[in-house]
Amino acid sequence: MITNTELEYKGNLYPNQIAEYKRDTDKLYFTTENGVILEITVIQDRTIRFRYATEHIFQPDFSYAISENAKRGYNTLTVVETATEYLIETAKVKILVDKKTLRIQISDLEGQIINEDELGFHWEENYEYGGNTVKMSKITQATESYYGMGDKATHSNLKGKRVFNWVTDQYAYGKDQDPLYKAIPFYVGLHHEKAYGIFFDNSFKTHFDFAHEKRTTTSFWADGGEMNYYFFYGPEMSKVVQAYTDLTGIPELPPMWALGYHQSKWSYFPESRVKEVASTFRDLRIPCDGIYLDIDYMDGFRCFTWDKTLFPDPKRMIADLSKDGFKTVVMIDPGIKIDKDYWVYQEAMENDYFCKRGDGPYMHGKVWPGECHFPDFTNPKVREWWASLYKEFMAELGVHAVWNDMNEPAVMEVPSKTAPLDTRHKYDGHPCTHRKAHNVYGMQMVRATYEGVKKYVYPKRPFVITRAAYAGTQRYSSTWTGDNVATWEHLWIANVQAQRMCISGYSFVGSDIGGFAEQPNGELFARWIQLGVFHPFCRVHSSGDHGDQEPWSFGTEITDIVRKFIELRYQLLPYLYTMFWRYTKYGSPMLQSIVYYDQADTQTHFRTDEFIFGEQILVCPIQEPNAQGRRMYIPRGKWYNYWTGEMVEGGKERWVPADLDKIPLFMKAGAIIPKYPIQQYVGEVKVEELVLDVYYKLGAENSTVYEDAQDGYDYQSGKYSLRNFKLLGKEKELNIQQFKDGTFITSYESFKIKLHGLPFKIKTIHVDNVKVNLEDIKLNGNNIIQVSKEFTQLHITGK
Repeated sequence: MITNTELEYKGNLYPNQIAEYKRDTDKLYFTTENGVILEITVIQDRTIRFRYATEHIFQPDFSYAISENAKRGYNTLTVVETATEYLIETAKVKILVDKKTLRIQISDLEGQIINEDELGFHWEENYEYGGNTVKMSKITQATESYYGMGDKATHSNLKGKRVFNWVTDQYAYGKDQDPLYKAIPFYVGLHHEKAYGIFFDNSFKTHFDFAHEKRTTTSFWADGGEMNYYFFYGPEMSKVVQAYTDLTGIPELPPMWALGYHQSKWSYFPESRVKEVASTFRDLRIPCDGIYLDIDYMDGFRCFTWDKTLFPDPKRMIADLSKDGFKTVVMIDPGIKIDKDYWVYQEAMENDYFCKRGDGPYMHGKVWPGECHFPDFTNPKVREWWASLYKEFMAELGVHAVWNDMNEPAVMEVPSKTAPLDTRHKYDGHPCTHRKAHNVYGMQMVRATYEGVKKYVYPKRPFVITRAAYAGTQRYSSTWTGDNVATWEHLWIANVQAQRMCISGYSFVGSDIGGFAEQPNGELFARWIQLGVFHPFCRVHSSGDHGDQEPWSFGTEITDIVRKFIELRYQLLPYLYTMFWRYTKYGSPMLQSIVYYDQADTQTHFRTDEFIFGEQILVCPIQEPNAQGRRMYIPRGKWYNYWTGEMVEGGKERWVPADLDKIPLFMKAGAIIPKYPIQQYVGEVKVEELVLDVYYKLGAENSTVYEDAQDGYDYQSGKYSLRNFKLLGKEKELNIQQFKDGTFITSYESFKIKLHGLPFKIKTIHVDNVKVNLEDIKLNGNNIIQVSKEFTQLHITGK
């Protein structure tokens, strides 16, 4: 019998009247008459989770994004019921739950609305997939701006934009093209000088509309799964980003060499070419710590193999490079060639480790080796196996680090660019299709890589790089922004993406300096280096199809400029390392968009170019050809031009000269900036003296220098050196106090202090309340003095 029963299209469905409320410690449950359950969990006073179920049933509570080490606990939690609503209050926020509609309103303790539902939670039955599309709409507050969302190649402020998350191999992407390689469904909202954040933890394809369709509405939705989001209250953007980063996790400190300059290409081969590139760096005295081998080092693109014709003795080559200060980084992709004689393929087949299609057979797709199967990295047994595959590379051959590419996963010659949506995944005991697992596939691959590298480079620290990522991947790996293009527009994109990633909790980021596709001219390459040395991950990478892209490829003038800026990065390594320590300690972004730096200044809300490197260095790249300078916005406060020493007042735009060998670079008044001597690679020279550039300020400023052995794990047991400096400047006085923590003993015994901007001539100097002879501390006419690293107070008076 055939019946023609057309399904009724119900459209959007909404919660109705609350019928039941109950509390279980930190969890509050509100159940409606039509079977919707709202679970509110107070994670911390400023971090609240909102989770919705339909038909009285929650899905299993599992997430790859949430860190096991996330902080928990709150000070107060009260719930009061009235005739029309439930009023929830913590030590930071008030939450109103409407009894009729289940809609939410969140305000601060003074009653100012921070975030409120428009339609709130609603859902639509998805007949094609047999589930729900889950939706949330919020009221856009007056003057509200939006930031974050990972690697989006668009304006820093997302107001008026619509974006979505589906990690995609997007070769030579353009401005505003979406989606790209990352899926980080987290944004920061800012209005009335107060910031909040929302993290929509759903690994299906997610969509965000920031007042694009309707100026009064901001919404987000997913093609499946639950409406499950975390709310973070500031009111400072720093508190929001730190709370999100704590929830999704922080990385461990990398080895310091990972913060050096790295050189890569698709591809350096054979061995003689690799050694030629390495020796040219040393001959030209251009610092470099890492050299990369792309897929051509492999035997027929088979992962964990070597082409013995091109690289007859990898262990010897890696050792030779290491003697000259180079760390070797190799690429590993997820696609495993279908080859019955290939040992990795054999092991995976024997153990049933590959992804399968919905109808049973193994899923296969074309990548660089040809037809491939793909390991299911959402299976913990597969991750353990994958980690073990690194033993030969790391422990026996001496490879220093691993770079995971194509892990979206990218599949060639299919419109979707990835695995079929019916591909099955274990998902750590929660079986699902690729619709749910796609966005986390690369994350779980690099998680397995991280575990393997960490195990086999021990007692050294691991360094891993990934292209694809979901929220929380920062726990395992650094990243880069994918296959960009050698254009001025992409220089702008690289700047915006790095800032956006940092505000999205993922600070260890950089771009392919100079552009991956096409060929830069010397001017563009120099300008990109000038930006790239101020990104946490600093690597040149390019496609060999488009010519050479080493620092010496564009003539002597460009080589000299590139060397100058790479040397500056190496001088600033203790400052950069301290930035990274602060990121791992507090979740503070390593780069700060200037809206993050000063959210109360509305002039910062739509700026894209200027950013703060760490906490005290202002950078603004030159992003157009033939420029001899540019207009830029100087944030409020006083700043010193790094090149001229001129002090300028911020809070306004100004023209800053910057010929090809300079970019606008400013030091915050009051800052104490540590510097190492120039070295060709990390650890080449013993640091005999730490330079401290001290920038005078009328008033107070704090600075920090963190140091340790630069590798290994002794720092976790207290063997670190943490110096906190407090500067106080008066009209004819400068006072610097030092507070020391940790048991690590640095190699240097003294500081060379360079005083910038002193408004007086030095009359006397007291070290730890003892007046010293000016000759004894080597005072010269340039206001440079030498003092013991153990001083606790330095007091300088003027005439």
